Amino acid sequence: MFICSVRASTLRFVGVAVLCAVLLFGTLILSDGRLVAAASGTSVSYTGADTDAGRIDFLEKQGWSVKAGAVEEATFTLPENFDRVMQGYNEIQKTQGLDLSRYRKKKVTRYTYEVTNYPDYAGTVYANLIVYRGRIVAADLSSADPSGFVRGVIPAT
Repeated sequence: MFICSVRASTLRFVGVAVLCAVLLFGTLILSDGRLVAAASGTSVSYTGADTDAGRIDFLEKQGWSVKAGAVEEATFTLPENFDRVMQGYNEIQKTQGLDLSRYRKKKVTRYTYEVTNYPDYAGTVYANLIVYRGRIVAADLSSADPSGFVRGVIPAT
């Protein structure tokens, strides 16, 4: 005959251990900083943006050459409620696997670099990287021309 007794403290311990494992696994999945870009089938890393070299390396991996050193660095707080312009900008980010809505009311820093190899455009093009705690949370290319463009940094295939 086999008898097994389980105390309430044992059940509580197993429950806490399972909950911790689930939370750890979920955290690793959500915050590992990697994304498989659906359109291009390549792996994009949005981490390592806490240094100038890391940000430039990110842009170069996407195929963009930039002048050394940020043209501008600005720190600001993302709004709690996104207006139409901000929602449109966030849609561009979502095509790259990013979503600014997770960072509402967070203090972020925008680094702006001058792009030197944008094809078929005579004007100045800037790469903007919005960084939160060393992770790129938004990235775009924009022209300096008021009637210009804004697009994601991930090349379309």
